[in-house]
Amino acid sequence: MKKSIKKFLIALLFITSIFLYIPNNCLAKAVDSNSGSNYPIVMVHGLFGWGNDELFGENYWGGFESLKSILQSKGYTVYTPTIGSVSSNWDRACELYAYLKGGTVDYGEAHSNKYGHARYGRTFPGVYPNWGTLSKSNQIEKVHLIGHSMGGQTIRVLTQLLENGDKDEIAITPKESISPLFTGGKHWVSSITTIATPHDGSQEAYKNYTLEPAFHDFFAAMAAQGGITNSDNPCLDLKLDQWGLKKQANESYEAYYSRVFSSNIWKNTKDLSIWDLKPEGAKELNTWVKAQSDVYYFSISCQDTHKNLLTGYQIPNINMNPLLLQSSYFMGSFTNNKTGEVAIDSSWWANDGIVSVTSAISPKVGSTDKVIDYNGTPQRGVWNYLGKINNIDHISVVAFRNNLDKAYLENKYINLAKMLYNLPQ
Repeated sequence: MKKSIKKFLIALLFITSIFLYIPNNCLAKAVDSNSGSNYPIVMVHGLFGWGNDELFGENYWGGFESLKSILQSKGYTVYTPTIGSVSSNWDRACELYAYLKGGTVDYGEAHSNKYGHARYGRTFPGVYPNWGTLSKSNQIEKVHLIGHSMGGQTIRVLTQLLENGDKDEIAITPKESISPLFTGGKHWVSSITTIATPHDGSQEAYKNYTLEPAFHDFFAAMAAQGGITNSDNPCLDLKLDQWGLKKQANESYEAYYSRVFSSNIWKNTKDLSIWDLKPEGAKELNTWVKAQSDVYYFSISCQDTHKNLLTGYQIPNINMNPLLLQSSYFMGSFTNNKTGEVAIDSSWWANDGIVSVTSAISPKVGSTDKVIDYNGTPQRGVWNYLGKINNIDHISVVAFRNNLDKAYLENKYINLAKMLYNLPQ
């Protein structure tokens, strides 16, 4: 992996602290329907995301308070899967499928042969084994997928594979051993909602800096925040078993992360997050991952920059977390016209410190997907853009720590869940 690429992971690891924040007008018009789209809500973390028993007990969704529990208390069924923290969107989609449906992760025979890692991964009991079966009312049991940051790309890949399968896997895998994920014909997803997702990648990927020190600094800060000083805390399992990088039982997190990020996999493969999150990698993904005609797509972007009247560049707002300032300044003025690379112009400059507003709206680079401004009547097969959150960055919306925002944020999530449950079938 080129040094110029490695820097991207550093900036995006801060995305793991982000908590969803929805503006006042995004969900003003919930769909009034008794159609009964009361499918489970699956909230998928982004790069460097973690499970409920990791990262010192802090919730990815909600911080010190569990958003999952809040929504469940209102009667919603919610799952918060734990999948590969730095894996590719393909691998993460395979893990998400097994996590929900149950069984051993199958990354595909063709895919695994191509990229040189193990075909099979961890085994999950399945939190929703009835997924895809017929209900008592003779309706398919579906899900509502919410993805934050890279999680938004992952749920798009999962839906693409469910509905269309993969021709390469079908071509070389015996029928008796191919995963159902790769055979297509499964209309098991009701809706997709993406939050601050780099659908077209991030120009931050072109910035230079090294990975290891910043990664350790990040987790040291999380440990201090949680009142934990023991460096041997299990912390975050990156779930790279398929690459032979499984965390050992007594291995300190410093030793584990050092072993992972010094591995040759970063130099020799595109089958990792670092490629998918580059504009060129996102473009490649967008060419085959399409909006499905029977699925509702929603998106939300964030912006915490403003135009400098002297230079015309986008610069951070005064409230932006200092950890994001360097990347935000870079993104707010960067352009790229190199042959063979995605063109970056001033339309990319407005950002939230990690992801540009334009990239978060919908896939555009290499994509034929269409986007509309949501007016209260959702449309299938196109991106219903719910709007932009102004004056908010990724780290500042970690939330549920600021009492002034707590009730507001809870209400927005409840409104989002209500909107999803009221979608026409």
